[in-house]
Formats: sequence, C-alpha cells, structure tokens
Amino acid sequence: MSKTSKTDWKRLVEMEDEAIDTSDIAELGDDFFKKAELRVPAKQPVTLRIDEDVLVWFKAQGKGYQTRINKLLRQYMESQVTRP
Repeated sequence: MSKTSKTDWKRLVEMEDEAIDTSDIAELGDDFFKKAELRVPAKQPVTLRIDEDVLVWFKAQGKGYQTRINKLLRQYMESQVTRP
C-alpha cells in the first residue's frame, strides 16, 4: 500500500448523516433484499509459521488477532487479483 489516503477522515466522522449527499446512489428496493444472500467463507484451520515478533505484535493488539491477520491476508489477496 504505497498511496496515502487524501480523505479527510476526521471531517467525515464528524459529519451528520443528513449532510451526506446520496442523490447519485440508486435506492435498493425490497426485491434486492429478497434476493440478497450473505456469503461467509468457511474457515480452514491451518498451521502457519509466523515470525515470533509478528505474532507477539498481533496478540498485543488484543482479542481477535487471528481475524485481523485474516483480514490483512484477504486485502493483500484481493489487491493481487486482476480485474477484467
């Protein structure tokens, strides 16, 4: 990830919902939600060799460290997928 976000996140966090312009976003009707499916990929237990300091750092971030590692791996995987 070499590009730094130029988004003013502080301003967005402080923005009221009513101030957000959604006029260019199509409304999702009942039909959309009737057909929508939640797909959660199955988890696969694995043995993975990770540098000790990396594991210590993730564990120090608190509960959910395995989920955070998985999210980072997913982000990397998705960044490598070529889109048509």
